[in-house]
Amino acid sequence: MWKESDNKLSATFKFENFVQAFAFMTEVAFHAEQQGHHPNWSNVYNTVEIHLNTHDAGDVVTDKDHKLARAIDKVYQKFN
Repeated sequence: MWKESDNKLSATFKFENFVQAFAFMTEVAFHAEQQGHHPNWSNVYNTVEIHLNTHDAGDVVTDKDHKLARAIDKVYQKFN
């Protein structure tokens, strides 16, 4: 699901509707805040695009990004 290119991890998540997409984003926000690592993301209706890289490491992919990606995947599993 996640693709690493251009110094970032990227994934697109699809949902049945906007409410589910927003609920997903809300839960991911709690994980991001807990980890002190925040995604660059966007939402249009039922689609959420997420891009991860570590700004304080020079905008490259680090273990922090992979850790948050794993947490995001676990949240997404609840919606499938």
